[in-house]
Amino acid sequence: LFKPVSRCYTMKSGHRGALLHGCHPVLVVVSLSVIQSLNRDLQYVQEYRPENGDIKHLRILLYGPVGGGKSSFINSVSTVMRGRTTIPAATLDVCVFQYKTHQIRKGRGNPKTFYPFVFNDMMGLEEGSDSGVRADDIKLAMKGHVIEDHKFNPACPLSDEDPGYNQTPSPDDRVHVLVCVISANSSEIKEPILQKMSSIRETARDLGIPQMAIVTNIDTACGEIEKDLKNVYKSKHLRKKMKDFSSAVGIPMNCICPVKNYSDEIEIDDDVDSLILRALRLMIHFGDDFIEDM
Repeated sequence: LFKPVSRCYTMKSGHRGALLHGCHPVLVVVSLSVIQSLNRDLQYVQEYRPENGDIKHLRILLYGPVGGGKSSFINSVSTVMRGRTTIPAATLDVCVFQYKTHQIRKGRGNPKTFYPFVFNDMMGLEEGSDSGVRADDIKLAMKGHVIEDHKFNPACPLSDEDPGYNQTPSPDDRVHVLVCVISANSSEIKEPILQKMSSIRETARDLGIPQMAIVTNIDTACGEIEKDLKNVYKSKHLRKKMKDFSSAVGIPMNCICPVKNYSDEIEIDDDVDSLILRALRLMIHFGDDFIEDM
C-alpha cells in the first residue's frame, strides 16, 4: 500500500533527534523488518562499550588493494552515525601515506565526544615491491608498533630504529579486528597482491586477530543493485564475485559484507545505512570477542 509518510525515526539514543531524513513527505513502501533491523543495529553501535577496561577504543584496521574504498567507508560510517554527510578521512591527498587513526564523532556541540571504536587507514596494496604499503608494515601495525602519523615508505619498511616505531605498544595500540576492503568493480586480484594478502592474513591468524572483508561499489558493479539496493542479496553477479573473492583470499562468505559507500548522495539513505551498519556491527562483534581474551 502506497501512502505518504514522513520517514521520521525516533532512536533510543536520539543522536539524530526525531528526524532521520528531514521529514519531507514521500511515497514509499515501508518495510517494517528493514526499519527494525536498521534501528537495532544503530542502537547496538551507539550503545557499544568495550568490556575490557584496558581498551578505550576498539581498533579496526582497513587494508586491501588500491581503490578499494577504505577512506570512503570511514566517511560513510561517520555519515551514518552522525545522520548527515561528513568527510573525516582524506581520500585523495598525502594523508593516505600516513598511519592515521580516525575517530567517529557523536552528534554536535562541545566538548566533542567520540564512539569507542576507531579506524586505521593506510595506503593500498600494489603489485610491485617498491609501491603501495608493504605487508611487513601492516603486520607491525597489527602489533601496535606504528605510531600515529608515521609516513610509510614503499621502498623501505619500518624498523625498530625508526622514530615511527612504537617500542612499547599498549593493548589499546594493537589492532583488534582486520578488515580487507575490495571493490566489486575490480578485476581479478593479481597474484603478487594475493601473496601479500595471504602473508598479512597468516600473521593476523597467528596473533589471533579476527578477520573479515567488505565488498564496496556494489551498485556500480551490478545494474540490478544500482536500480534498487534491496536487490543486493538477489544478485547472482555479486554473489559470484564474493564467492570468487572468498576462494582467492580464504575469508568465509559469512565474514564478507557487501556495502555501498556514500559518494554522490546529499541526503542519507536507509538502504545504504542498513548495509554499512551490518558490516560495522560484525566488526564490533569480532573485535569485542578478541579484546575479551586479551
